[in-house]
Amino acid sequence: MKEQDYEYAGFWIRVGASLIDLALLLMITLPLTLMIYGSDRVWNSDDIILGPADFLINYSLPFFATIILWMYKSATPGKMVLHLKVLDEATGNKLTIGQSIGRYFAYIPAMLVLFIGIFWVAWDKKKQGWHDKLAKTVVVRSKKQVKDVKFT
Repeated sequence: MKEQDYEYAGFWIRVGASLIDLALLLMITLPLTLMIYGSDRVWNSDDIILGPADFLINYSLPFFATIILWMYKSATPGKMVLHLKVLDEATGNKLTIGQSIGRYFAYIPAMLVLFIGIFWVAWDKKKQGWHDKLAKTVVVRSKKQVKDVKFT
């Protein structure tokens, strides 16, 4: 990665990528969960986990899919659509398995106190949230992609 070819991805484009990911994830997980547990149990239960299938569909699937996508594509589908990549901060290489798992779980402290660790992206010079800082990652986009965008 040539540093001059990329720029750090800011807060709002990352929010957009996350919303795309959320929509895609819900299109997969919600129908499966509803088919297995029924709408009454899904919408009215106070349980955090409804059962083994719920754990597999709504916890394990997103975890493994995210880790695999970060490691092999350097992006989730939302980031791919917006031409963003999650890379190692020091080398610009794809993430290791350790970085990927660490980044995934680092979202927990980033969100704990009023999501301040997520909003941190807006103020940080490298546009890193706490999850990025803890995992030593950056989210970038190609300057070429930015140049090719034309507003008419």
